[in-house]
Amino acid sequence: MSLPDLSDLAVSGSAIEIRVTPKASRNRIERGSDGVRVYVTTVPENGKANAAVLKLLAKALGVSKSRLTITRGQQSRDKTIKVG
Repeated sequence: MSLPDLSDLAVSGSAIEIRVTPKASRNRIERGSDGVRVYVTTVPENGKANAAVLKLLAKALGVSKSRLTITRGQQSRDKTIKVG
């Protein structure tokens, strides 16, 4: 699986707006003019999809997942992720 290089977004204290699609056919991240879209195969129950999103995003950003926090949209498709 190849992920786009999002290391330019990995500035400490920055906020990243994403749109999540759970139950996708495969895990992937797309970066387009409308922002960052994250697709995960995990179902959105008990925070499983959020954990998968943070893991995938951390890999693309080149940071540890402990540095990422969901600050808005915990139960929404549109989320704001803060880089610590």
